[in-house]
Amino acid sequence: MPDVVQLGERRELFVDEFLIADMRGTRLQLSRPERREVVLTFDAPWEDNVAFPLSVFQDQGSVRLVYRAAIPDLTREHEGIAALAESTDGGRTFQRPDLGLVEFAGTKRNNILAIGGPPGVPPAFLDTNPNCRADARYKGLTSKWQALYAMCSPDGLRWRAMTPEPIRMEGTFDTVNTAFWDSLGGSYRCFTRFFAQVPAEGEDPDDPNARLTAVRAIQSSTSPDFTNWTPPVPHQYADQERLTQLYTNATLPCPGAEHIYLAFPNRFVEERVSKPDYPYQGVNDALFMASRDCIHWTRYLEAWVRPGLDPRNWTERNNYPVWGILQTSPEEWSTYVTEHYRQRDVPGRLRRLSIRPHGLVSVHADHEGGELVTKPFAFSGRELRLNYSTSAAGSVRVELQDEAGSPLAGHRLTDMQPLFGDELDRAIAWNGGTDLSQFIGTPVRLRLVLRDADVFAFRTANRS
Repeated sequence: MPDVVQLGERRELFVDEFLIADMRGTRLQLSRPERREVVLTFDAPWEDNVAFPLSVFQDQGSVRLVYRAAIPDLTREHEGIAALAESTDGGRTFQRPDLGLVEFAGTKRNNILAIGGPPGVPPAFLDTNPNCRADARYKGLTSKWQALYAMCSPDGLRWRAMTPEPIRMEGTFDTVNTAFWDSLGGSYRCFTRFFAQVPAEGEDPDDPNARLTAVRAIQSSTSPDFTNWTPPVPHQYADQERLTQLYTNATLPCPGAEHIYLAFPNRFVEERVSKPDYPYQGVNDALFMASRDCIHWTRYLEAWVRPGLDPRNWTERNNYPVWGILQTSPEEWSTYVTEHYRQRDVPGRLRRLSIRPHGLVSVHADHEGGELVTKPFAFSGRELRLNYSTSAAGSVRVELQDEAGSPLAGHRLTDMQPLFGDELDRAIAWNGGTDLSQFIGTPVRLRLVLRDADVFAFRTANRS
């Protein structure tokens, strides 16, 4: 028998094959976000057409967006203007507060955090480490090419370097390098850029003399104190595709399922040119990937965000997902994507993306139907709750099986009415009852039988 997965009451997402034993007529299907409203246009006097968001996060009653407002001198790309925007409506619109910190054009009535660097204002996060000092509640990593600096702040406005010298780490850090406190691992994690040397197109990857090419890639490290980091470990991908260029990473623990790590890197297709008169080469889109150890990743090579109908998004350095996910409402998560980068006739801007909570990938069946059986697992909640969606003609049926795969009496497919609808946390009932107390701690399997339907996640719970 395979090992029994101990789930307790944690929520499991079908972002990978971790819990899947068998699929017939079903597949894992990437769910794509919906582009919604433009939340900020970079058109202030101190902003330019290379303005770029760094991070977004909830801080008590408001949402904060840290961004690069401009690069005054493109020959000194790492000396920029950093700024802060805030939202009081859950991230649907952003305003520029008058911070009064930095003078620009003869006045301090602006939202500028700093001008210059490095080190400068980093992609910021709110540190949830219970031992975090009050004067370092905000942290982040800022960079200059091959130098990485640990930064902290008491208020997210005034920043200082935590050490006089850069962090000792190998890498090429000219991107949004991310970090956070991992409460489950009990350490800080960071995700940084390096250039991987891999066999070039057409070369045999097993040939030690193969011609190599440099590919933008992601590596991760851990730290007990945010200044001393373990040697970085390159990401490994189940798809084995070695030439995909990943420009950013936007990595974070999944809200409500923090044992799963999510990442939304920007993919750079350097050789493509969509507008012959545009002076820079390459086009970009965004990917989604997930991991359970931050080393081995399930990466979906179909785009999570495509450039779309807007021709200005078919030039380089557009469609970058912003680092951070917000709970906009009980039925919606939000994140953001860049548009109109480095355009000469219009300013850049930031657009909101709407995401189904825990709905990033689904087990999907077409109208012909299909099914999935999980590996054995043990749980501790009294109810089984499903995040699912069907068409008007579709359905979901659930069977509880023993460890060997035999249906459990009273919890067969025929003991429940076919489920149809669209719900985030539906309690499953057999013969009118939802109570699974008798099976708590006992290894079981789930059998999901679907028709024109998607199941995104499940959990067991003692209350909704």
